[in-house]
Amino acid sequence: MPVPQFLLDLLQMLLDLAVPAAFLTLTAAGVSLRHEGGTNFHVNGRTGKWVLWTVVLLTLPQLLSWIAAQGITVPSGSGSVGTSWIASMETVFKAFVNQIVVAKLVPVLAAYFVLKATLDGAAGENPLPSIIAALFLMSLSATMQLMQGWNSGDQYATTDMLTSLWNYIVGQIMPAAAGLACVGAVINFVRHRPWTRMVFAAISFLSVSGLLTLFQAMAA
Repeated sequence: MPVPQFLLDLLQMLLDLAVPAAFLTLTAAGVSLRHEGGTNFHVNGRTGKWVLWTVVLLTLPQLLSWIAAQGITVPSGSGSVGTSWIASMETVFKAFVNQIVVAKLVPVLAAYFVLKATLDGAAGENPLPSIIAALFLMSLSATMQLMQGWNSGDQYATTDMLTSLWNYIVGQIMPAAAGLACVGAVINFVRHRPWTRMVFAAISFLSVSGLLTLFQAMAA
């Protein structure tokens, strides 16, 4: 029994909207990062879940191809939407994400977090969580392009993208965080405040990859 054209068009629309939806989930990850501390994230927290959904949406065609390779019939979804009103909905949603969310709303959210950082500092609280969230949102488009570049295009693109994300965090983010921790240690030393924790934090930031290798060797 052939699949009705309406369902094929609906599937095609959902696949076409995967990347715009990924922008929304990545925006939600940035907002959640503020609630989870900015410099940290909760295990199984909202930031991690939104990032995971972003990866899944960006690799959805490859994930469906893996399911098809297991013998389950999955419509290819490689054509175009034939039903006019479904095509109109797709166009409107893409325009909403690109013209309103990405171009207008995300900069406003980033500006809000900058304002929140100043208020946090004025109230004697740590402004770093708001600063980190603002920087995350300001670099949203660049982050999306970076993640799309990690798409290997094969059936294991989802896990390949997660592996690339891990390598980027360990190789790029953590060394920068270690440098900031050293700066914080120097500032605390000058101000006669506890600084050794910052030094050990810098050492641990630079040792994440080595610690993983150690744990893998212990578990083998």
